[in-house]
Amino acid sequence: MHPASTWDDLVSNTQAYYEEARQCRLGAEKFLLDGRHTGTGGGNHVTIGGATPADSPILRNPTLLRSLITFWQHHPSLSYLFSGAFIGPTSQAPRVDEARHESLYELEIAFAQLDAAGPSPSPWVVDRALRNLLVDLTGNTHRAEFCIDKLYSPQGAAGRQGLLEFRGFEMPPHERMSLLQMLLLRALVASFWKRPYKAQLTRWGTALHDRFMLPHFVWRDFADVIAVLNSSGFALELDWYQSFLEFRFPHYGTISVGDVSLSLRWAIEPWHVLGEQMGSSGTARYVDSSVERLQIRVSGFIDGRHAVTCNGRRVPLTNTGTHGEYVAGIRFKAWQPSSGLHPSMAVDAPLVFDLVDLLNARSVAVLITCRILGGETTIHFRSTLTRLKRAASRAFCRMVTPQVQ
Repeated sequence: MHPASTWDDLVSNTQAYYEEARQCRLGAEKFLLDGRHTGTGGGNHVTIGGATPADSPILRNPTLLRSLITFWQHHPSLSYLFSGAFIGPTSQAPRVDEARHESLYELEIAFAQLDAAGPSPSPWVVDRALRNLLVDLTGNTHRAEFCIDKLYSPQGAAGRQGLLEFRGFEMPPHERMSLLQMLLLRALVASFWKRPYKAQLTRWGTALHDRFMLPHFVWRDFADVIAVLNSSGFALELDWYQSFLEFRFPHYGTISVGDVSLSLRWAIEPWHVLGEQMGSSGTARYVDSSVERLQIRVSGFIDGRHAVTCNGRRVPLTNTGTHGEYVAGIRFKAWQPSSGLHPSMAVDAPLVFDLVDLLNARSVAVLITCRILGGETTIHFRSTLTRLKRAASRAFCRMVTPQVQ
């Protein structure tokens, strides 16, 4: 798209491009073989800069880039709510703490060097301090969440344009969703221009993927982002971004049994690039996308009386901070690829979820089956309290109770 210097120009350009694409019968969405609605995988990369390199806000105010990097590192929802399906350390836009874990220590040293350079350092100082840190596992400066390969490159004038590219955004299916992304970025840039965001980097460790692959934690973290902007005077509303939650983490279904409610949502799973293999056209590296993840969320849950099992194994639930509400992520092998991790491991689907009454030693009221077979996904909710199925329910509970206890 053409660069836009005002919000009105950006709105006009975005609406025009989406409409022209629609007239050509093109769209920024597709449906997978299992029927899931998703993006096309194309990037909605956002570039900010100036009419000339000297006008670039990133070079004029070095604290702006530091503020953006730090804020993104503190709020993983910004990396995962708007991204495509391919995420993780080997993706096209890995987080700064995802590709190389020791990079946070080096990044803190770089930030200290920028502080020592003063408020108006030479333009090459910002580029050199961060160029070797904002990279992927192979050192590629282009494949990073914050791409500065055209900020002020030492290679020549073509790379000295004062540009910062956000590569972690996927093309959304509607122009208003795209404009909401731009509005968020403009608000963050304006906020950090006035008040720089300086804080210690967070060592997420394995919690980065354990927590923020699940929609519950992503949405709660994004609510904190909106609260920060509201406190800075930007009247953004969380409900405006509800469409991203439903698009990124589709809701599969909810069932209630008495006071207990169970619901399933899609969750995200990092894909990993495999080792090199020889193909008909030369060397190739495959991506294993056979492992998938679901989020199960229960409310009205009584700890010590209830348990949730998946295929006979107890699900380790985590309290959300609300009484009686728990969430958990279920990683499972959905299909068998020709080349992938753990080739001897069988497919886990169908998934059978049971709410178990520990006091009465029986499965109560609900079996939730997620079946992903032959390219189709179906969710079945089956009651087990009917008189004809009580005997089968007790037999199943006797089988699963030793594992539950």
